[in-house]
Amino acid sequence: MIEIDGLTRRYGRTTAVDHLSLTVRPGHVTGFLGPNGAGKSTTLRMILGLTTPTSGTVTVSGVRFRDLPRGLRHAGALLDAGDVHGGRSARAHLAALARSNGISVGRVDEVLRQVGLESAAGRRVGGFSLGMRQRLGIAAALLGDPPVLLFDEPFNGLDPEGVRWVRKLFRRLAAEGRTVFVSSHLMGEMEHCADHLVVIGRGRLIAEESLAEFAARAGRSEVVVRTPDPASLGTTLTTEGASVRPDPDGTLAVTGLTAERIAELALGLRIPLHELTTRTASLEEAFMALTAADVEYATGEDR
Repeated sequence: MIEIDGLTRRYGRTTAVDHLSLTVRPGHVTGFLGPNGAGKSTTLRMILGLTTPTSGTVTVSGVRFRDLPRGLRHAGALLDAGDVHGGRSARAHLAALARSNGISVGRVDEVLRQVGLESAAGRRVGGFSLGMRQRLGIAAALLGDPPVLLFDEPFNGLDPEGVRWVRKLFRRLAAEGRTVFVSSHLMGEMEHCADHLVVIGRGRLIAEESLAEFAARAGRSEVVVRTPDPASLGTTLTTEGASVRPDPDGTLAVTGLTAERIAELALGLRIPLHELTTRTASLEEAFMALTAADVEYATGEDR
């Protein structure tokens, strides 16, 4: 478990993290979201003791990470896939981490197999692609078999097979009872692998809730209707107080009435329905709606 209480980090007049309090619990894949400059990377670094808070506290399993002996046994992290000496082989890099944390060197080949880098174990990291470096970073995070895992942008550079593998890995780790905290800008991937979300903006907490609860925050739910007589049905639905928008594919997007009520009205008019689907806001739509005021670098189109 990761517990953050009143965490603040200032750089001169700039506040990167502002009195942030939250709990990341085991058994979940918790997504960590926020616009650029929201303070996500700074928060992750403070969790691991790499950046000192201006005020507030953060603990891993009840203890400050920097006070834990052999840290990789308690928490594993991928913060920067490029932060590896390019002249070392993958095996040598992991072996050095293992020795410094009292981990059996035999564990090195286990995690290399787990991430699919067994055949590249003897190659220098400087020749690795970004996707291979990401896999190596994940191997390093798994090296101590820790109960807490943190990942910053782990999907970058991975091919579709790699993305799917990472999704399954995160879900499996959470199912084993571990704390899995994942920061990413890729909303589609977070929607597929996270079941809980923490969202921050300008260093402050915006939301800490389940994925479903967060998506519902956008307040947008509409019913997609396909019918051979859209004009007649659309007129009736508008009369009933609904907002009706014809879409380019010939469907009607209806808000203000439930699917059940639309079906009743269509039945009364003997208008056949070929599709009647309730569509809720996506994670991306909910995120954009709720963080609009916290975007640091907005384009003209975003205003």
